[in-house]
Amino acid sequence: MALTIDYSKVAPEGNIFLPRECKITHVKQVTKTERHFTLRHADNSKVKFNPGQILEVSLFGFGEIPLGYASSPTRENTFDIVIRTVGRVSTALNKLSEGDSLYVRGPLGSGFPLNELQNQNILVVAGGIGLCPTRSMIQYITDRRNEFKNFTLFYGARDPSQQMFHEDIAKWKAAKDVDYHEIVDKTDGKWTGNVGVITELFKKTTITPDTRVIICGPPIMFRFVIAECDKIGISRNNVYVDLERRMKCGVGKCGHCQINDNYVCVDGPVFRYSDIQNLEEAL
Repeated sequence: MALTIDYSKVAPEGNIFLPRECKITHVKQVTKTERHFTLRHADNSKVKFNPGQILEVSLFGFGEIPLGYASSPTRENTFDIVIRTVGRVSTALNKLSEGDSLYVRGPLGSGFPLNELQNQNILVVAGGIGLCPTRSMIQYITDRRNEFKNFTLFYGARDPSQQMFHEDIAKWKAAKDVDYHEIVDKTDGKWTGNVGVITELFKKTTITPDTRVIICGPPIMFRFVIAECDKIGISRNNVYVDLERRMKCGVGKCGHCQINDNYVCVDGPVFRYSDIQNLEEAL
């Protein structure tokens, strides 16, 4: 059966194939391999997207890469992305400075179902660079805190040097309405916090069966976190996974992200786990 895509739903604001110029207003090296960019549209238009959606970021002469928004649409004038230096395109992008331009296509894909998450207890589990796309939802919740019930955040990193968004972490630790817990796989000798796998954090707080869970991180992390959710009695209907790591073209053309008859870039990258739990190649 041929794939039929309603492109008006993928990117209703404009032409999904036409890159838009964005200006870099701020850039920060957050780890040895990741740089955090704050961008604004060159025409100063408002930023419109849903937490969990992605965009294609490009530089002429090098190509483009898919990235999740790393900030909330509640910040209307700018948006954030984080780029890890791993290949030709990302290396070129990470050489840019404040005042330079890059180009974006998007927003693309489907984000988190905000109408299903509002007025609910929320748990976000972010591992490694998975904190970047989930930061969009985290900021959305903290910016509209009265629209959600209990908010718990688990963040795991390989080691302390791999932690990102230190200013955010300080705010989450200080916030009385955010139940924040962090852990690293291995210590550097100075770390005094939790050491181990991220599922150890379930022992640090109480998660109720009615909680809505958002998960993003390394593939191996998903199954173990979902197993913990099963123990608590959380319905797999209420578990949402972000699979943006699988994407390439962003518009369902290249087939790189195909999982059976699902295209992560069009049907996702956010999926209800119950909808993909029987697809072995999904996680």
